[in-house]
Amino acid sequence: MAVERLDSEEVHPEFPENGFVATEKASSGVLREYDESVAPYLGGFGKYQKQLILLTWIPALFIGYSQNSDSLLLAQPGYTCKSAAVSVGNRTINPVSYVNTTNGSRTAYVHGNDSSNDIKNADCLCNDRKYNISIGLVQNVVTKWNLVCDSTWKVHIAKFSLLVGLIFGYLVMGVLADWFGRQPVLIISVIFMLIFGLTVALSVNVTMFSTLRFFEGFCLAGIILSLYVMRIEICDPGNRFMMTMVASFIALLGQLLLPGLAALCRDWQVLQAVIICPFILMISFICIFPESLRWLLATQQYEKAKSLILQINKKNRVDSETDVKGIMPELERELTKKPKKTCIVKVVGTRNLWKNILVLCVNSLTGFGIHHCFARSMMKNKWENTTVSHNSDIHNMMLSSFYADYYTMAGIAVASCLAMCPAVGFMGRRGGLLMFMILTALASLLQLGFLNLIGKYNLHHDTDLKETINRKFSIAFSIIGMFSSHAVGSLSIFFCAEITPTVIRGGGLGLVLASAGFGMLTAPIMELHNQKGYFLHHVIFACCTLICIICILLLPESRHQNLPETISDGEGYMRQPLLPPKKGGEQPLLLTNSELKDYSGIHETPVRHAASSESNTANVVKSS
Repeated sequence: MAVERLDSEEVHPEFPENGFVATEKASSGVLREYDESVAPYLGGFGKYQKQLILLTWIPALFIGYSQNSDSLLLAQPGYTCKSAAVSVGNRTINPVSYVNTTNGSRTAYVHGNDSSNDIKNADCLCNDRKYNISIGLVQNVVTKWNLVCDSTWKVHIAKFSLLVGLIFGYLVMGVLADWFGRQPVLIISVIFMLIFGLTVALSVNVTMFSTLRFFEGFCLAGIILSLYVMRIEICDPGNRFMMTMVASFIALLGQLLLPGLAALCRDWQVLQAVIICPFILMISFICIFPESLRWLLATQQYEKAKSLILQINKKNRVDSETDVKGIMPELERELTKKPKKTCIVKVVGTRNLWKNILVLCVNSLTGFGIHHCFARSMMKNKWENTTVSHNSDIHNMMLSSFYADYYTMAGIAVASCLAMCPAVGFMGRRGGLLMFMILTALASLLQLGFLNLIGKYNLHHDTDLKETINRKFSIAFSIIGMFSSHAVGSLSIFFCAEITPTVIRGGGLGLVLASAGFGMLTAPIMELHNQKGYFLHHVIFACCTLICIICILLLPESRHQNLPETISDGEGYMRQPLLPPKKGGEQPLLLTNSELKDYSGIHETPVRHAASSESNTANVVKSS
């Protein structure tokens, strides 16, 4: 009996060692080998799969509108003092106009030739202000309900609402997508997005607006997550990254077109309705967009999977007689099995998978969190107090301030996505993420430390030159930091979607997207506190970048790899050397799963037979 038990253990080399208990038993059927067996049988990345990918791209434009709508709906208006002059101490200076930039800071423009110190100290009472919106809208939420002066905090709460809704939506909808499927979550999210989004346009006060924006963000998260997951699961390994990047470019196109759309709508309520109404087209996805076949097979829903396979074969005009690997016979034998679904909490019992997801969550949080630090630093140094000579120039300066800030940030995001394509293609997911994180850390540390040293010894007598050099270097480091941090956040999300198994991909992706939302949430938090503690905020995230650089080295490489289907497959994604070994004779320290299987026949060797007979003899003697 002892020998029989030992043999049974040896024929299953997939059993874990070192005291680790596996969460599930790996399946050896061809149905679990989607990329190697099922996808080629369906025609590979055929015509039908490409049509589905195209359908996931179209809503990306509407998502780009919705994600950036706060920039216009809640933009702080500039204002001009109504009085002919403004008092500063015992002096009187020319009237001053103020412009609020996209990051919440304020820029002053004075009529005349007063000094910059006078401008910084000049201001007028709330009842002595004339507000001007220079973003294409005649009226937005701030001016409609007079959310200025003592009511400014309500604007930041309204900004919180959408982001907090997105965070909760990612967490909840990710779990639901793993349990009920990707398509039901998508359709339900679209329906409620239409309901809450259109109701936002009918808000009667800022409290109603903020509450409805929370639910709008919640539903928007379900749309973003389900489309992202389905796009990843449809593509083959060679096209996953580029198909995802095309969707990112379309979303950025929506960001670029949004100010022009606002100029056409003129009113914030009309703009909100125009942003939401195109989602009506997505209701047709009930009929034309199927459930993820990969998810159906991974969760053992073979009845639905069989009908979907037949449908895809018919669309791609694939001959069913070319079933070399026996997909359909295997599917017929497995029809009696019950569905087996998994929740993201199962990842806690794994050895490697939870660490990978945690590292990518921290990377996402750091990337999007420090992005705001760079953005604020760039806007602060870009728009200095400026003197103008004519009233007609004020409106032009207000207009240029908003559009310059808005399109600068959008342009940096586009450049970042463009740079990601060759970088990830050449260095892989892990190498590209490491490179962009190193750039982020360097830009952050140089901005925090190097700028303080400029002119400390050589330019300490020339204050103006020192400030000019500091400002230019700060803008340069901010642009580099925004460029690289955007790539870090985006690549962390994609990386997590690849290494997370299909059975819990929704929950894993929801975690990293929620972490990105927490990073974005730091922007309105800092604005709510009037940018107090900004330097400490930047220092903390700069330290996080150094930690992330070390942790990225622990991640596996997923380029050209099949997507893991079960948690056991996800555990098989082991860390590999960042660079290939220099000597051809070097062997890896850890054997791969295929190499471990070579030792499964050790019980057939003469030494093993001798040991077995010796053990049997000892047992017989003991029993006698």
